[in-house]
Amino acid sequence: MGIITSNKETNVHSIKSGGTFKVKLTLTAEPNLSSNPVEVVLILDKSGSMYGEPLTYLKTATESFLDILDEAADGSSDNSLGESRAAIVSFSDYATAETGLIANTVILKSAVNKLTSAGKTNHAAAFAKAIELLNNPSGKEKIIVMITDGKTTIGQDASPIVNSAKAMGIKIYCLGLLGNGGINEKALYDWASRPVTKYMSISPSAQELQKYFEQIAESISGPGATNIIINEQVNSDFEIIKISPHSKGTAVITGNDSLRWNIPVLGARKTETAQLEFTVKHLGKTTGVLIMNKEITYKDNEMNNVEFPVPQVEVNGAIEVLPEECPVPVEIEIDGCKDCIEYDMGEVEIQSLGRIMQLDVTMKNICPNRRVALAVILSEVDENGEEHKRGLKTTVVPAHYNQECRDIKVKCLKFVLPEELDVSGGSTTSICNARHFKARIISHYIDHDFECCEVIVP
Repeated sequence: MGIITSNKETNVHSIKSGGTFKVKLTLTAEPNLSSNPVEVVLILDKSGSMYGEPLTYLKTATESFLDILDEAADGSSDNSLGESRAAIVSFSDYATAETGLIANTVILKSAVNKLTSAGKTNHAAAFAKAIELLNNPSGKEKIIVMITDGKTTIGQDASPIVNSAKAMGIKIYCLGLLGNGGINEKALYDWASRPVTKYMSISPSAQELQKYFEQIAESISGPGATNIIINEQVNSDFEIIKISPHSKGTAVITGNDSLRWNIPVLGARKTETAQLEFTVKHLGKTTGVLIMNKEITYKDNEMNNVEFPVPQVEVNGAIEVLPEECPVPVEIEIDGCKDCIEYDMGEVEIQSLGRIMQLDVTMKNICPNRRVALAVILSEVDENGEEHKRGLKTTVVPAHYNQECRDIKVKCLKFVLPEELDVSGGSTTSICNARHFKARIISHYIDHDFECCEVIVP
């Protein structure tokens, strides 16, 4: 089946400006055996050289082999190969089909456990019996797995029979177990399908047999995906600051806004899920509903077509309004090599020393689609506690169009405060003394949905 699900989600739907949140990537894969059933014939050497531990280890390894195919077939260990089929052929002086092609692993294991060792080694008869079982029009992929610990000691050369099997499209795995008499490695090399590195193995001992047999079973079941590479890049409003510990594959931050996740294999023996969680921080450039990622790419050796959702995060932050801009500068040029210049700056006049007070106001929970009228009343307090008018500033705060009410920050409300108006008790010719002020804020919606009820007189 390959990759069966992919997901990308955030742990929250909204954050404050400059806040952090977590992102989770999830992949689930299952072996391809569930959607691409096979027919497998296990050819098991039971000649006299397999007596004792070799045959015992062969039985254990075969049981593990069948268990892997069982779980890969449908994701559960239910003693069934699903739509796949397997058969057991044993051989020594001659070959015997211990079972036909069946799905019941209990029967298959029982047939293997009954084997006893004796006799010589007839590879040709074994291959011929396996081909006989696989010569059917099922349309499923057909596979032979040969396990032997010796050279051919009886019967004809197996090569012509093996070549006919290959011509039928049958794939052949050869596993050589080094026994007392040794094996014919060249024969195994010739018999195995190509590439030989995949279809042929030499086990140095009976104890190593199970490991190689399991590798063959995994190769037959077909992992859901191998050599997975995911490249994630968040958009410019965010940065990746941390990758959480994870158990599958390796992940590294490759830049302020990017990471790479590599998984060597997923869904080899059963349905398997991998997750990666990382922490993202908002950089405070923009607010509102933002798309989290700029780009995410996926690739693997099986060429699975994988797409991820595109999560969004709502960033709640104060909207900045600048009702007054800085004055436009006057351009002045000095020609030639003049050491000084006189320039008429116009009618701007400095009448006395003074200060400029700049106020910022945060308006709370302003509803969308409504302008706000804002006024600031400033007074100065003298030493007797009496207030003196110093200014009235009014402005219109433009409407915002977010879906929910939010805070709006109004910046740079300026008041000019000449020192000649100082009533705080200090000098009227110095700006070094403290002055005391009070500011009052008045605001209301300009836009509203209120309508007076019409009075109908009967």
